[in-house]
Amino acid sequence: MWVSKAWQAEQINPNGFSAYMDPQNLLISKVKDQDDGLAVAEESLRSGAVSLTVIELTKSLSFTAGRRLQLAAETGRSTGLCIIPEGMGNNAAESRWRCSPLFDPQDSTLQRWEIIKNKSGTLSAWDVRWDAETRRVIVV
Repeated sequence: MWVSKAWQAEQINPNGFSAYMDPQNLLISKVKDQDDGLAVAEESLRSGAVSLTVIELTKSLSFTAGRRLQLAAETGRSTGLCIIPEGMGNNAAESRWRCSPLFDPQDSTLQRWEIIKNKSGTLSAWDVRWDAETRRVIVV
């Protein structure tokens, strides 16, 4: 499930996921504001019917809201991913990642994934690329 605000000019295109998954399996929820989006994401996570819920946030996430999402994900045994603007993190997060593209004229999928907060481990970075044949992320 992908949760975003209806008023945002940039919208996710399910066809862009075709190399990674069947676009028919992407459920898009357009919400009025961040509070509605958090409610939708919480229900999605708690239900266990959706394996991954992504929510686009445009402002800071309170500790309480972050903790509610975390508990809902644990209850539903699902994964939640919040896409947040730089510097608007939340202390309830188990981990925080920064993903950046790496320039390579031969491979447009090359990225650097950095774990910049980790409550239960170390901080590190990985250079990864998408392998279309195996449909997996490969550490390079």
